Amino acid sequence: MSNQNNPIEKPFVIDAHLDLAMNSLEWNRDLRRSVHEIRQSEKEMTDKPDRGNGTVSFDSLRKGNVGIVVGTQIARYSKSSNKMPGASWNSPEQAWAQTQGQLAWYQAMEYDGWIRQIKDLQTLESHLRQWNEDPEKTPIGMIRSLEGADSIISFKHLEKAWEGGLRAIGPAHYGPGVYAQGTDATGGIGKKGRELLAEMERLNIILDATHLCDESFWEALDHFKGPVWASHNNCRALVPHHRQFSDDQLKVLIERGAVIGAAFDAWMLHTNWIKRKSTPEELNVSLETVVDHIDHVCQLAGNSLHAGIGSDLDGAFGTEQSPKDIDTIADLQKIPGILKSRGYSGEDIQNICSGNWLRFLREVWG
Repeated sequence: MSNQNNPIEKPFVIDAHLDLAMNSLEWNRDLRRSVHEIRQSEKEMTDKPDRGNGTVSFDSLRKGNVGIVVGTQIARYSKSSNKMPGASWNSPEQAWAQTQGQLAWYQAMEYDGWIRQIKDLQTLESHLRQWNEDPEKTPIGMIRSLEGADSIISFKHLEKAWEGGLRAIGPAHYGPGVYAQGTDATGGIGKKGRELLAEMERLNIILDATHLCDESFWEALDHFKGPVWASHNNCRALVPHHRQFSDDQLKVLIERGAVIGAAFDAWMLHTNWIKRKSTPEELNVSLETVVDHIDHVCQLAGNSLHAGIGSDLDGAFGTEQSPKDIDTIADLQKIPGILKSRGYSGEDIQNICSGNWLRFLREVWG
């Protein structure tokens, strides 16, 4: 990759979790504009708490040498008996339609030359060669993931999604789901969840363990023998919350060859964070705090081979709930210097910034 001889300078970065299509369709952000222009267009808007605070655009990704992202499709379904707050649809069919709108946006951006879909080893290696040769003229690579499987109406729909390039699935998001139980819920995956995992294994779809509640996590890993990662998850040992993974969970993921992407949402980085009240400056939440979680994974593994970045920036929050030294996603390039100051070698830094995700994908798709 570019800058391999001096990886501290500006290493190639992979961000394993960005809700790009959600931002485009639900926040109505044109990511072809700069972050500054998007913020200016939202100055008078109050419909969402993070208006005017966005951090992600195609331009800022390129400035940060973020050459590959995992871009999500996301649409929850909630039964009428589920009173859990948060956006969700009243039927799986509506959720499916929402994800297809998001897919159409990704396809439009690919047609317009902003992104390139990566779905196998050939497209991965081709993208890496072109980015290394001419990053300014190479579209940003994108691997498509489904966050929460509620929108999968049938396994024919799953196969259609796979044929179109879907390569990773997190079976649950928030609350109880069709195939598994997510954050703030309890319980296992049940018969439907086990059937989904069997189909994912058959199609070689990556299991994203992020957001699975503890019972669903352990049941899923017992039944799924295919590739597993955690695209955006932090450490319960540092910030105690069921959304984070315990050391036992992290250890079993490491044993399975997973990579765990550090998430940047401030409430996952500080025990005393109060949503809509706390500020990153007040609680000193910074990229150093993110690196604490990266370092914890490395210490558990005994090496740098299982930690990565899955920032979740602009995942329904902006600079008001991000590390204080993040202005745009280009500031991911501050992480190498922090790692170096903690004694991480150039090879370690390259592993964490992108090498671990690349090794994982090469093994899965090889």
